[in-house]
Amino acid sequence: MRVLVVAVGRMKSGPERELAERYLKRAAQTGRSIGLTGVEIIEIRDSRADNAARRMLEESIAIVNVIPERAVTVLLDERGESLASVALAGRIQAWRMEDKPAVVFVIGGSDGLAPALKDKAALSIGFGAATWPHQLARVMLLEQLYRAATILSGHPYHRT
Repeated sequence: MRVLVVAVGRMKSGPERELAERYLKRAAQTGRSIGLTGVEIIEIRDSRADNAARRMLEESIAIVNVIPERAVTVLLDERGESLASVALAGRIQAWRMEDKPAVVFVIGGSDGLAPALKDKAALSIGFGAATWPHQLARVMLLEQLYRAATILSGHPYHRT
């Protein structure tokens, strides 16, 4: 099963990018041992439309166009469900056991996501009530994907 992180906006050079790349590499390496065939990031360009509704729609259409058929879609949303790392790992394993071709984690733009995309999602998760910059949200998600892979592979990175 592939794991895709679809994010609106580009990650700029700097420590956040370096940390994101580190967790991406770790997640991909560890994921192979548990049947994850790849962990990838797809960046969607920010819409340049002159109003928020149009930007949200254009970005959501671009996101939908890269989601593979039959994939599980998971949105990052400040109002989303707060999942423990072990619970997220369990969800990933369940989707893999259901023979889903991919799970797609979506980090929308600053204007949010279109309602049709939200309706398509199997799950909406959040990293607490605080609002996080998109670059940090991406790093936090990649760390959680790495952590989920270590939990599922029995690696001691995650200790309970």
